[in-house]
Amino acid sequence: MIVAVSVFELHIPAGRSLKDKRRVIKALTERLHQRYRVSVAETDYHDLHQRAQIAVALVHRSRSEVERLLDRIRDHVEEVPGAMLTSWDPFFVEDQA
Repeated sequence: MIVAVSVFELHIPAGRSLKDKRRVIKALTERLHQRYRVSVAETDYHDLHQRAQIAVALVHRSRSEVERLLDRIRDHVEEVPGAMLTSWDPFFVEDQA
């Protein structure tokens, strides 16, 4: 079993208010959850207009499949209108049983 968590930091250049930022982040988190069936949450920078951090978590039996899925998710995040990916930090926990 492989557990993967990936943390994305985003810059939202047009974010002039928290409402602008949340519109972009909410649409992104809902799309990622629906499309890839992963857990998604905004995890930091809640009070900043132009910066956001989201985390994605998933469990699978194959590390190669997890890596492919995280790459597709990263590609999806990079294409989000209104947001620029500034940091991506995936990490894995492997069950040795």
